[in-house]
Amino acid sequence: MSPEELQALEKEVAKAKRIASEWASKMHDLVEDRLPAAYQEIPELAQSTFDACQAWADANAKLKAAKKAAA
Repeated sequence: MSPEELQALEKEVAKAKRIASEWASKMHDLVEDRLPAAYQEIPELAQSTFDACQAWADANAKLKAAKKAAA
C-alpha cells in the first residue's frame, strides 16, 4: 500500500472518529438535558451512535491491517 493510500485511510479513520464523537455528544446531551421527557429518542440515537462507532472500528481495523501489511 502506498503512503498516499495509508494517509487516505488515516483520514478516513479520523473522520469516522469525529462522527462517532459527535453522536456520543448527542447521546450525552440527551442524558444530561432532556431525559426523562425525551426517552422516545433513545432507540434512534443509540442506534446511530452504535453505527458510527462500528464504522470507526471497521475503518480503524482496516488501517491497522494495512499498516501491518506495509511493515
